[in-house]
Parts: sequence; structure tokens; C-alpha cells
Amino acid sequence: MAIRTILHYPDPRLREKARPVERITPDLLKLIDDMAETMYAAPGVGLAATQIGEPHRVFLIDIAGEDEPSDLKVFINPEITSRDGTQTWEEGCLSFPGVTEEIKRAERVTVRALDRDGKPFELEADGLLAVAVQHENDHLDGVLMVDHVGPLKKRLMARKVQKHGATRRASN
Repeated sequence: MAIRTILHYPDPRLREKARPVERITPDLLKLIDDMAETMYAAPGVGLAATQIGEPHRVFLIDIAGEDEPSDLKVFINPEITSRDGTQTWEEGCLSFPGVTEEIKRAERVTVRALDRDGKPFELEADGLLAVAVQHENDHLDGVLMVDHVGPLKKRLMARKVQKHGATRRASN
């Protein structure tokens, strides 16, 4: 396993649409392991393959609290089949370091995907899990959280990412 570099906004690769996974291969399983290690090291609750420059329809989520055992969920070729209600959630994103923003999303979703072993499953999610599924699925379509806010907030978010990057470079 290896920790991969997470792409930061406005990297154009974050806008690329991911391609469906044709089959589960050893390379794909290594990618999933690398993604998990990267996500936990960041630390984050979700990571899409496109965020590390891999154009595959894969994302991971683990919303377990710090004092709870890991609950890693792998989604290969996910498809959100239903959305219901609305909720507003203070979201962050590993591709927008140092930025959080209130984003309106569906309150409940149903997602169909393949697991790490290539077995199909369907999951009904609400709360944070529903938010994470929608957020990571957006990444696979080249949609970012900045696309869910108005023009002023977009500019402010871009400045925060630039400032965070400059602060990190200065401290290294």
C-alpha cells in the first residue's frame, strides 16, 4: 500500500469524468488499498479515485467515529438510484484543504454498486453517509463541492485553497 497525492482544486483532472470499471483486477485492488491508506492518512471520511488522478468509477467511505471500529465501504461503478428529502450539511473535501461549506443535498439516497470483490449490493443511506455518497459520486462525474455554491462563495473557496497551499509550502 502507498499514500497517494491528493489533487487540489483547481487541478483540471478533478473535472474529468471517471470511466466504468470493466473487471476486478489485482491493480484495481491495489488502487483501493492505496486509496484507503491515503484517505485515513489525510484524514478524511471519503475519497474518489479521481481525487488521486485515477479515472476509475471507484470511491471509498468510512464514517466511523474515532472511537469506533473502521467501517470501510468500497463502491465500484456506483449509481444513485433514488434521492429523497433535503438536508444541508457542513462539508469538507480533501481536494479543498482548509475549506468547509454548507451544501444542500438529498436527505436519503439509495445507491447500487459493486463491492471490493465485485459483488453487487444496494445501500440505503441517510445523514452523513448519504452526504458522503453524493459527494464522492459527484467526484466521479467531475462535479465538485464548489459547483454547489454561488459565485462569491466559489471565489472565497478558491482563495482559501490557495492560502492553505501557500501556508503548507511555507511550513515545509
